[in-house]
Amino acid sequence: MDLETSPLAREFPQLPAIDGVTLRVARARYKTWDRADLTFAELTEGASVAGVFTKSACASSEVEMGREQVTLGTARALIVNAGNSNAFTGHRGREAVEQIMAQVAEALDCEPSSVFVSSTGVIGVPLPKDKAREGVAAVLETEPCSWEDAAKAIGTTDTFTKGAGASAMLGDTRVELAGIIKGSGMIAPDMATMLGYIFTDAAIEAAFLQEMLSKANDETFSCITVDGDTSTSDTVLAFATSKAGNPPLSSWDDAGADAFYAALLGVCRELAHLVVRDGEGAQKFIEVTVTGAESDESARRVGLAIANSPLVKTAIAGGDANWGRVVMAVGKAGEPADRDKLSIGFGGVWAAKNGQPLADYDEAPVAKHLQGQDIRMDVDLGIGDGRAKVWTCDLTHGYISINADYRS
Repeated sequence: MDLETSPLAREFPQLPAIDGVTLRVARARYKTWDRADLTFAELTEGASVAGVFTKSACASSEVEMGREQVTLGTARALIVNAGNSNAFTGHRGREAVEQIMAQVAEALDCEPSSVFVSSTGVIGVPLPKDKAREGVAAVLETEPCSWEDAAKAIGTTDTFTKGAGASAMLGDTRVELAGIIKGSGMIAPDMATMLGYIFTDAAIEAAFLQEMLSKANDETFSCITVDGDTSTSDTVLAFATSKAGNPPLSSWDDAGADAFYAALLGVCRELAHLVVRDGEGAQKFIEVTVTGAESDESARRVGLAIANSPLVKTAIAGGDANWGRVVMAVGKAGEPADRDKLSIGFGGVWAAKNGQPLADYDEAPVAKHLQGQDIRMDVDLGIGDGRAKVWTCDLTHGYISINADYRS
């Protein structure tokens, strides 16, 4: 499939080098495309790792094994295969992952459990061991590559490469963060998102890195949706090499912990937004802000009910300020709500307040707002202090075209 670049695309940023991380890519030829589709990140010995994974009951072997590996807290390498998700492939799928882990471990003289593997692409086709073996052998011999090269190699239906970076001061020490991500469809994270990888030279204990990543995930990756479908392979991993030389962070009381979390949260949020901006067929980026809910979690659920509604998404695609569809989505969310306290607005203009349309509502500025690419929707439930933001995109004919031809 030749896909046009999303109109919501962003240029790939200039990301900082991360001491202790070496990137390489190669062609394993998992599909009949003329591009790199195997990515290798070598990490310095002693790097800590944290991860969040899909809650899908049909998760891939890569996810099942990654859940176990991340509890050990250390990582030496990452391998990402693009074009084949290796999900729903039984023991053959697991054997392919074990083969990759053993091959990389032998080359780096490390434990197989410190080699993390991710795969993305078509479900139900075992990852070909011969191609995986040849791909790994090739990538171990190639020259180091850029962040953009690595971001491109992990993509499937992505129309642009996605990355984000940040820095933070931990006392007198500057630490760097860089992240790449892939994702365009089958996006409704139930823990994390697509495939995302964040690297930092900070020294941070694995347990605390896990706490931070899980918290950031709740505010970012778990607040986006493209189509309401959760992948069998969703994974976000964070690696910390300790090369910056800061005193290791181990709790929120440590100097610099808040600064590092702010940087991590910013990277996660930007990566999450980029995935939505590349939503299959997307023409508009939509931010839904829900306030006045019973709790923050309730607000998030209401927001996702709105963001996942095909009726809401198609209305936005057509530039129609149909707030009745938003009312429908709030009502079906299964969360506490009061019809007579509900308020709805678009682009900073309230269309309805306290359960009824405003008498002086002027749709002209709203219609103009909906003609743009960045759309804002506000929903106030009027029953509590809970609030949340979620992000989605519109639903167009392009989504159908891409997914009808996905396996071809």
